[in-house]
Amino acid sequence: MKWSKPALGLVALGAATTFALAGCSGGGQTASAGAEGGDGGYDIAFVQGVAGDEFYISMQCGIQDAAEAAGATVQVQGPEKFDPTLQKPIVDAVVASKPDALLIAPTDVTAMQAPIQAAADAGIKVVLVDTTLDDPSMAVSQIASDNEGGGAAAFEAIQAAHPEGGKVLVVSIDPGISTSDARAEGFEAAVAEDSKFESLGIEYSHNEPAEAARIVTAALQAHPDIVGIFAANLFAAEGTATGIQQAGKQGAVTVVGFDAGPAQVEALKNDVVQALVAQEPATIGQDGVAQALAALDGDTPEEKIQTGFTVITKDNLDGEGKDAVYRSSC
Repeated sequence: MKWSKPALGLVALGAATTFALAGCSGGGQTASAGAEGGDGGYDIAFVQGVAGDEFYISMQCGIQDAAEAAGATVQVQGPEKFDPTLQKPIVDAVVASKPDALLIAPTDVTAMQAPIQAAADAGIKVVLVDTTLDDPSMAVSQIASDNEGGGAAAFEAIQAAHPEGGKVLVVSIDPGISTSDARAEGFEAAVAEDSKFESLGIEYSHNEPAEAARIVTAALQAHPDIVGIFAANLFAAEGTATGIQQAGKQGAVTVVGFDAGPAQVEALKNDVVQALVAQEPATIGQDGVAQALAALDGDTPEEKIQTGFTVITKDNLDGEGKDAVYRSSC
């Protein structure tokens, strides 16, 4: 099932560790598309939220495609962890390199405020992609998924599997990340509307699959009657699947993951995860380039754009769900 909305929404920042001319790939490398800056093409920097994440790789693919079509050059960087202390020095280095535009997925709504403001103050057109900031006013555009809607859809999948109700849990990343906070809020709000369900609250895995597995194993020991778990991002879903298997609860607990990387799809095929809420990272990237170019060309960019999502199950994995699966390379 696919949801799509035109304009509204959040934005995200990304970062990487080194610049290098290369093809589209994940991690701390730079991908080049289109004309060199000396030939008149714009220079666009993309800072991922974390290197090697298929969500940001898929976004990078969309950015590259759009930049190449416009004759622009793209430089990509990302920290090894979704951590503002690792992302900040990358952004500082990007600002020093003076690109024309910066597409970024901030790793924290407050800690990344000053570094990104410095980019805007330096005359760099800032577009927030996926995540956002407490004060995003320096950005020419914000682009993100309907995260609250995705969280609500995750609960609907659990609700459909367990109409009798029961206990549910959210495994998220860290507080202060705009996207995952919104997903959890959407899920919790939907749970509150059905008195047959009881929320056990939100646990934070710090973007570590091993910690998510530990959380889930401990939760199932304390509450063996849990009927559903919502994992709010790719790594939380990966760890949740592991925890379910370790607890011997495969098939008894409905797991809905946010994001749809290869590992998550494999878990879906193996019935460890029953549904995945897939974002549209390539579309976010393409829209980000379009809005950056609009600002650079003196046009008026769209202030906010909200993209849709697809709920993938085994039933639609070979249909509309197939096109929604994230890429591990471009």
